[in-house]
Amino acid sequence: MSKQVIGTSRAPAAIGPYSQAVRVEEWVFVSGQIPMHPGTGEVVVGGIEEQTRQTLENLKRVLQAGGASLRDVVKTTVYLIDLADFASVNQIYGSYFENDPPARATVQVAALPKGVLVEVDAIAHLG
Repeated sequence: MSKQVIGTSRAPAAIGPYSQAVRVEEWVFVSGQIPMHPGTGEVVVGGIEEQTRQTLENLKRVLQAGGASLRDVVKTTVYLIDLADFASVNQIYGSYFENDPPARATVQVAALPKGVLVEVDAIAHLG
């Protein structure tokens, strides 16, 4: 088994002792991405729609750094502060995963890092 740590400046740096992603053979495991701007490290301004778009853009960029794309994603988990935002998040999420979307779990949580409204992690398979 060869483990490769993935990192890119095109997505926010990890804010703790973890990697943006890890690639093991043909699998890419992406840590939870939140709506931080990669250049400033600040949470994007706006509500759930803006935060969801930035989160998914960050996810896409980390996947690319690992040699994967959104098409390779087989599983995601979406973490929301408020499930009342589900419909808005779902519409934006669907625009990123239009064809053959991955398996997904969506859960409401008590809090997320930096007070954000949404976080998404992913597993991708290259093959």
